[in-house]
Amino acid sequence: MHFHEKPNMYVTNVEIKVSDLHRSLKYYQEVIGFKILDQESKKATLTADGYTALLTLVQPETVEEKTRLTTGLFHFALLLPTRGDLANIITRFHRKGIYYGASDHAVSEALYLQDPDDNGIEIYVDRPEENWTWTSNQVHMVTEPLNIRAILMEETGEWNGLPIKTVMGHIHLSVSDLDEAEEFYTNGLGFDIVTRYGTQALFISTGRYHHHIGLNTWHSKNAPKLGENQVGLKTYSLFLDNDNQATTLKENLHAIGAPVVEFEGGFQTEDPAGNTILLKF
Repeated sequence: MHFHEKPNMYVTNVEIKVSDLHRSLKYYQEVIGFKILDQESKKATLTADGYTALLTLVQPETVEEKTRLTTGLFHFALLLPTRGDLANIITRFHRKGIYYGASDHAVSEALYLQDPDDNGIEIYVDRPEENWTWTSNQVHMVTEPLNIRAILMEETGEWNGLPIKTVMGHIHLSVSDLDEAEEFYTNGLGFDIVTRYGTQALFISTGRYHHHIGLNTWHSKNAPKLGENQVGLKTYSLFLDNDNQATTLKENLHAIGAPVVEFEGGFQTEDPAGNTILLKF
C-alpha cells in the first residue's frame, strides 16, 4: 500500500452528513466493521486500527434529504490489505443476507454498497501492481463481473471487522463539469490523469496509482452543488508530503482562481463542483 504513503498525495479521512447518527453508527459498525474512535452527540469518527480516522459521520441540526441530483459523493472506497480479507467479508455478507454489487476493474476487485442515506461505499482489494497494464501513462481499467468463487478460495477465516491495515483507498466524486474538474485537480492540485472514460469520467492519482480520485458526470452534469444540510459529502482530506508542497499548491490554486482558506496544520479549498477539500501535512 505504498500508494498511500509519502511522498504521494492521497485521501485520508472522508466526512459525510447523515440523517440519523445512531442508525448510521449501527450500520457502519455491524455491516462495514468500523470501530468508534471518538463520539459526540451529533458527530462520530470511525477507525479500523484504533487511532487513524478514516470516516467521520455528522448529523446536521436540520437535516435535508436530497430531492434531486446534485454534485458530491459518488462513493468512498476502503482498501483492504489482502484478497483473503475480501473473501471473508463476502462470506459474511452472504450469511447475513446483505446485498452488494461487485465488479472486476482489472487493477482491483470491488464490492459496492449504499449506507442508510444512500452514500456510496466501495470495499476493494488491489491486484498486484506488476499486473496492471499501462499504455502511454494510462492504466487499463474495466468494469466486468467479479469472479466471486475464485475470491472465496482465499478465505482465511471469520470476518472480525475491518483489518487494522485498511486505508481510505480513494474517493469518487460526482461533478457538474468534467473540464472544470480536470483543470482544478491537475493544474491546481497537481494530480496526474491515469484513465479517461470518454467525456464523462476521469481518474487521477499521484505516484502511478490507478486512482486516488475518480470524477464523473454520469448523473450530475450541470447539476447544482449539494446543499449545506443535505445528506452526503461534507469534506474529504488529502495528506500532503511537506510544507513546500503545500506552498506550491496554494500558489497554483490562487493562479486558477480557487479559494484557499488557511487553518492550523493545513488549508481548505473547494473544487468547481462545490466539494470541500482539507489539505493537511
